[in-house]
Amino acid sequence: MDNHLQQTNLRDQALAVLKTRLVSGDLAPGQIYSAASIAAELGVSNSPVREAMLTLVNQGLLETVRNRGFRVVPLTEKERQNVYDLRVLIEIPSMARLASMKEKVAARAAEFEKIAADMVACAEAGDIVGYLNCDRDFHIGLLEMLENDHLTAIVANLRDQARQYGLRALSDRGDLVKSAAEHKPILDALIDGDAERVTKLMTAHLSHLIGEWAG
Repeated sequence: MDNHLQQTNLRDQALAVLKTRLVSGDLAPGQIYSAASIAAELGVSNSPVREAMLTLVNQGLLETVRNRGFRVVPLTEKERQNVYDLRVLIEIPSMARLASMKEKVAARAAEFEKIAADMVACAEAGDIVGYLNCDRDFHIGLLEMLENDHLTAIVANLRDQARQYGLRALSDRGDLVKSAAEHKPILDALIDGDAERVTKLMTAHLSHLIGEWAG
């Protein structure tokens, strides 16, 4: 895969790459990383990568280490539980409400069916980054149909906070496909307008955040 970035919106692209690596655990807690080494890997100058890393410092995901670089801030079990609790409180009722808009979801069924299928393909190939990108497109894309920018921003931020270190181990033993396969039934329940089923499926799906996805 070509890791080099296009010469547009470099800071935003670098930020997206770093967030994915944080969530997947490719940037490990407690480890120190330099903007220069990551910039060289991505084929860009130091400036946009450093700006992206400083953004992550402001978001509490990284901390600066004088004359050395940036350290990944570990996520405690309590913090992970807090993120999970918030997503349960916010995301599950929102998805259940989306079930009352089944015609709107059905109109974009093919789009989300493809994302769900691509996610399974990424899981089968062991592509953690691809899996996470599809997972974000699926969940955030659906929530965007509620036309509440504050809601989607909050959920997107919570997703960034949850480091799913266990995904690599799940992939290595072939279990990531099972998690990927949970998305199509959620979409089917939304299209059927079955809020109760959506709630049940989303509750089971998010429970992975404090289970095997957590590592």
